[in-house]
Amino acid sequence: MTSHKTQITGLEKASFLFFLLLTFSLLSGCDHAPEVIKISGSKMGTSYHITIVADQPAPADLAEQIDQVLSAVDQSMSTYKAESELSQFNRLPVSESVKASDQLWSVLQTSEKIWRQSNAAFDPSVGPVVDLWGFGPVASEDTIPSDEAIAASLENSGFEHLQLNSSAQTISKQKAIALDLSAVAKGYAVDQVADLLEMYALPDYLVEVGGEMRLSGSNPEGNPWRVAIELPSLMPQVQRVIEINNGAVATSGDYRNYFEKDGVRYSHTIDPRYGKPITHNLASVTVVAESCADADAWATAFMVLGEEQGLRIANQHSIAVYMLLREGDDFRVNSSAAFQPYLLDSQHLPDEI
Repeated sequence: MTSHKTQITGLEKASFLFFLLLTFSLLSGCDHAPEVIKISGSKMGTSYHITIVADQPAPADLAEQIDQVLSAVDQSMSTYKAESELSQFNRLPVSESVKASDQLWSVLQTSEKIWRQSNAAFDPSVGPVVDLWGFGPVASEDTIPSDEAIAASLENSGFEHLQLNSSAQTISKQKAIALDLSAVAKGYAVDQVADLLEMYALPDYLVEVGGEMRLSGSNPEGNPWRVAIELPSLMPQVQRVIEINNGAVATSGDYRNYFEKDGVRYSHTIDPRYGKPITHNLASVTVVAESCADADAWATAFMVLGEEQGLRIANQHSIAVYMLLREGDDFRVNSSAAFQPYLLDSQHLPDEI
């Protein structure tokens, strides 16, 4: 038996999912050259990097304000902080309701929308099943759960058991489910930082948190931002570069966190509908959307859905998705209709690598 199961940090995720091709060539001696502001740090168990091309003065405490925004999201949705809003809800007795903050409410609404549109392929209540397979936050042996254990774990999952009361903005649960919003919270945090920059009339920026990003306006050269999509392999290699001047990008892959037993490879991506790892050949997906929360959640959903189901749903909802699929030692490319505009002017390597 061989095992290859690792905990991916945000910095690692950013390095193997994509890296940014940014060239700063500002004209020296130009009185009106924009200021390039770079802010980075650690939050939410990952790293963040922000680049702003400011043609007017930014607040002196902008870095502190960004840190506060990220801290607020973390305090609301962390599963590692015992007193976070989400952790308190997970301990809440069945049928007892609690008022949700605006932040948590927004993320739960996004989660419910994508849960429905993906036919339950995206489900933030799948945490107990992920733990059962040994891919949760607590390290465990590589074991194959019995069908009975999987069925029992599924009894305490299912986003349909979450109740959202829109009139009072309260939440409750019909079963003892526990939510894990890690597949959407980082994207939401990106959106919150981007909204802060927009509020200060700083429309040219790149915001990245744990590999999820939102881009707006122009890079320091005055051109659209360029994002590289990488091959899903242990040795990062650029497969295609796309240009974006207004949108969010998220990528999800299954190749760094898995284990093998008796010659069978078990991915960390669990299909919440059946409680078992995915078995299709989809290696990575990249989603472009208006909001990073949507892109983040859809990237997870498409990894579960696979090529055929995923493209059908992507085309049905006009979602821009780019897929890399394993075919032996090579990769094959497929994408939705909404992704085609990003391919027209992009740079790429051959589709068969």
